[in-house]
Amino acid sequence: MKAICVTPDRELVVRDIPTPDTPAPGHVLIDMDASAINHGDKTFLRIPTAAGQAFALGQHGVWGASGAGRVVAVGEGVPVEYTGKQVAIYRSLDRSPESIGLWCERAHVPYPACLILPDRVRARDYCGSLVNVMTAYAFLEEIADAGHKGVIVTAGNSATGHALASLARSRNIPAIFLVRTTAARDALLRSGVEHVLVTTEGFTDVLGVPSTELGTTAVFDGVGGDLLTTIAPGLPMNSTIYLYGFLGAAAPVSIQSALFMMKNLSMKRFSNFESRTVKEPAKLVAALKTLEGLIDDPMFTTRIGEEFRRDQIELAMTYESADGAKAVLVT
Repeated sequence: MKAICVTPDRELVVRDIPTPDTPAPGHVLIDMDASAINHGDKTFLRIPTAAGQAFALGQHGVWGASGAGRVVAVGEGVPVEYTGKQVAIYRSLDRSPESIGLWCERAHVPYPACLILPDRVRARDYCGSLVNVMTAYAFLEEIADAGHKGVIVTAGNSATGHALASLARSRNIPAIFLVRTTAARDALLRSGVEHVLVTTEGFTDVLGVPSTELGTTAVFDGVGGDLLTTIAPGLPMNSTIYLYGFLGAAAPVSIQSALFMMKNLSMKRFSNFESRTVKEPAKLVAALKTLEGLIDDPMFTTRIGEEFRRDQIELAMTYESADGAKAVLVT
């Protein structure tokens, strides 16, 4: 079968590899329909250590962590309900040396890396979704354990921002979403999101009132850089900034030490790979089961920009969209 593999020089090449036909115990074989190219796919090519061991390649060096397809065979110990189902996949949720990555015709992964999709949806519409949905779920679990009651999301119009909006609403968690344009604000408002602010000049003064009233003391920062510097004065007392994304990381974060002391601020990184939700097998299975009942929310679907064949991988990797839509590899 055809597969996109990574070379020792961190280049991507299309190769012929053996087609797997017998799943290992605890694994499933999936005929792939589509795989979204996420920001992490590009980052981990440039910086292999960025995800630690979470992006271990498995067999044949096949690349790709996010995708969707249909289960065609299940190994020993796999729950029977996976048989024949269409699934969304986030390969890094459960690492295995026997895995075959998703940028191929038939993937081989542990079943806890898969979320069963409803029969009524199109699998391709979730080919990049599970990474964002699981990140949002694991984050909300972590801040709840830390005692936070509400959240500010800096990349409010991102795929993870949309997932946080849906999950926060389902849990009745107060949330404020920061976006760059009025069009993004209006789109979120039409989707039922209540608190959305555009990050224009002077918005920090506006942020301070709802953040205090709503108690949004957890910040999910998917941007970094100047925006984090700007919002710090508008954060409530005892806020914790969780660093996740680095779209604006070229600019340094600058927060006065006096502000840290007066507001009792703290900063830490968030990694879904290090969260209890992902690290503890029972919690991961429980999270997937919970998300199965929520996944058909339109806020969870993958924003597909342009579709590419596997032999167009170089072109696909250069694709950029102003609205966050993703390049998608299709069969």
